Amino acid sequence: MAERVGRKFFVGGDVQGVGYRFFAQRAAARHQVVGYVRNLDDGRVEVLAEGPAPKVEAFKHELLTGPRFSSVDQIEELNLDPSGSYSAFRIES
Repeated sequence: MAERVGRKFFVGGDVQGVGYRFFAQRAAARHQVVGYVRNLDDGRVEVLAEGPAPKVEAFKHELLTGPRFSSVDQIEELNLDPSGSYSAFRIES
């Protein structure tokens, strides 16, 4: 079984008001990762993902693409210890 990892991503660009959070939620379901996505006051989107390392990496690549009307300029990634406290992937406000 693959090692479980935690990652926090800060996604910058035109990522608010374009369906990015819903896109991230659907991508998380496809890749079977848990965590959350939320908009930040500075215009970025914060994504926390936990799951097997290969699945989190594949999820990250989808985050870089974003939904149709978004434009991802940058993604900052932080490694975290997986908390194990998430059972699903949710949109937070």
